[in-house]
Amino acid sequence: MKRERTMRWVTGIAAIAVSIVVFILPFVFILLQAAKTRRGAAELSFSWPTEWVFLDNLIEVITQRDFIVARAFVNSTVLTVVSVTVLVVIAAMVGFVMQRRASTIRTVANFFVLAGLIVPPAVVPTVWVLQTVGLFGTLPGLILIEITFGLAFSILLFRAFVSTIPRSLDEAAIIDGASSFRLFFSVIIPLMRPIAITVIVVQSVAIFNDFANPLYFLPGDDNATVQLTLYNFQSRSSNQWNLLFMDILLITIPPLIMYIFFNRQIVAGMTSGAVKG
Repeated sequence: MKRERTMRWVTGIAAIAVSIVVFILPFVFILLQAAKTRRGAAELSFSWPTEWVFLDNLIEVITQRDFIVARAFVNSTVLTVVSVTVLVVIAAMVGFVMQRRASTIRTVANFFVLAGLIVPPAVVPTVWVLQTVGLFGTLPGLILIEITFGLAFSILLFRAFVSTIPRSLDEAAIIDGASSFRLFFSVIIPLMRPIAITVIVVQSVAIFNDFANPLYFLPGDDNATVQLTLYNFQSRSSNQWNLLFMDILLITIPPLIMYIFFNRQIVAGMTSGAVKG
């Protein structure tokens, strides 16, 4: 018993030490560089700033190039909110039907869902499709891209979670006269709250931090997202490391807040959906 308690303490201390090295130290490094002058940040050293210019760097980052960072935050927020909302609704409905209805269509749907996880996205054909329908370089086009790329993973999570909901609830609701839509939206959706929060947080962070898709499918300063603003402070001749790290700090804060506030819900959703495969 005493040995087991000692092993628990050692494991806990080791986990805390690894967390500090992997997560906290890089964040502290970013914070220190964001508070330095351009010359001090160019050294890229883990040292205390000789001159604190945190507020000056913050103002300069926000006002650079006609407030492009502010516009980028608006674009990223709209992109994230709309994409995640549609994604959750579609994934929940598809996951419910795939779990409850046994048919040939479900087999085909399973194939496409797994293909969505395995097959890498092709940039050139996707650009051609967006250009054909007139959505290339537009926010609605990128929203459709984000929904498509995140749908397979979300469907699997919802489907696994639906398997833990007793079928007797469906039968009771149908006996009471509930239609299929009322059954889903009045009975099933409230029970999906843990996994819905998990999908919302995970996909929100992924879409908000996405760099490649906006770079390929949403060119132009007016359509810039937060990740693309990192280019503003880099060039071939010189890098403004203090402003770059300040921008990174601003981008990091929203996902960090989401994980802090919804950490328990994420774990609850993932473990509940994993009880039955």
